[in-house]
Amino acid sequence: MRLRNNPKAYEIMEENADLVILKPEEHKGHYHDIFEINQPLYIEIGMGKGDFIYQNALKHPENNYIGIEKFPSVLAAAINKINKNQSLPNLKLMHFDAIELENVFENGEIDHLFLNFSDPWPKKRHAKRRLTSSAFLDVYRRLLKKDGVIEFKTDNRGLFEYSLQSITENNYHLDYVSLDLHNSPEANDNIMTEYERKFSVNGPIYKMIISDCKE
Repeated sequence: MRLRNNPKAYEIMEENADLVILKPEEHKGHYHDIFEINQPLYIEIGMGKGDFIYQNALKHPENNYIGIEKFPSVLAAAINKINKNQSLPNLKLMHFDAIELENVFENGEIDHLFLNFSDPWPKKRHAKRRLTSSAFLDVYRRLLKKDGVIEFKTDNRGLFEYSLQSITENNYHLDYVSLDLHNSPEANDNIMTEYERKFSVNGPIYKMIISDCKE
């Protein structure tokens, strides 16, 4: 998804400090303090323009949500879009790269993690950058609580097959899998991303839910 660079992106973040966590590393291990209620913490990596994370926070006030986006112009667009809707006390946004996750979250701090339509990095030499690579799965294992869950959606069959192999090799348990989410019994409960609504006509959406096989 292409988005024109917004030179005021950082200014928009600073003007919306009630929504955006400007210095996330300062809250490591204490995110319950920035929400009105101490509730399970749900994280989306690569939230885009925020449709998915906002709708989840709206539908599930019993959870706290943080949307993470590494591109400042995309995050600025999400802020502007969210500000047109109802303010939600259980929703916050962050600007940083997923590679910095362990600098921002404490071990065992996250209850639920969403990976939606991540960059497939199709070239073999870039495999380590995929968000379901062994390196990232090791990070998630440390950051998730004992009963933590990862939900993964993609329209890229190559990334889906790679991810299935990766979770098996890294001793994760496959709790759910769909090879065509929009034509499955779970379709009615599926909250779509903006990308998903736009491009799902081109082919099936693959989904899996995984958990760590902790002893």
